[in-house]
Amino acid sequence: MAPALVSVPSLGIAAIAVAVAAAFLVGVRRVAPDRLRRATVAVVVWMAAWLALAASGIFARFDVRPPPFVLVFAGTLVAGVAVGRSELGARLARGLPLAALVGFHAFRLPLELAMHRAAAAGVMPAQMSFTGWNFDIVTGATALLLFPIADRVPRAVVVAWNVMGMVLLTAIVAIAAASVPAIAAFGPDRLNTFIAYPPYVWLPTVLVAAAIAGHIIVLRRLAQPAPAPAAA
Repeated sequence: MAPALVSVPSLGIAAIAVAVAAAFLVGVRRVAPDRLRRATVAVVVWMAAWLALAASGIFARFDVRPPPFVLVFAGTLVAGVAVGRSELGARLARGLPLAALVGFHAFRLPLELAMHRAAAAGVMPAQMSFTGWNFDIVTGATALLLFPIADRVPRAVVVAWNVMGMVLLTAIVAIAAASVPAIAAFGPDRLNTFIAYPPYVWLPTVLVAAAIAGHIIVLRRLAQPAPAPAAA
């Protein structure tokens, strides 16, 4: 399967991962310029390490028990929660407009289009695309619609959107996990093995982790007291 991974979908997903990492660093530069250098090093090392591990073939050892592939899921969850709950995450929640925090999730729209292309090319199993059981494209599309008015609509609207995005994200992560060879819930001919290879390993470790962190940061922003109305 590895030779088939050199394709247009791989370029799209890699480009989106780099763009999302850059957007995160732009946010850091705005709210925590003193943390920018450290954050940049961390992002570069994180992305390079996963790419190198995937290129080594270690994640493709599905015959090993437990499979090294488990590290991809664990690293994704730990990174997303850690960044979202960190002091830097708090500074992003306080310092960036709610519109920016919501608009950040718009990357999920082009990502789902790239994933659909990967499924059509036979690289990714169909159940992980919006033609199957992945409806996370709705989060990306609604983020585009909501972010221009996110600071003006009732908070309940943003809360509902954030909950929806978290549910849809959890669903696709569960589908991806159920599709690994050790489980093969959708059949032996519809396996999730492609994210064991570069650059697709960035799909969970960068993009899904960014979505997890992004939702947590939106929650932290919404938990802050609403600004008092201006005096007449």
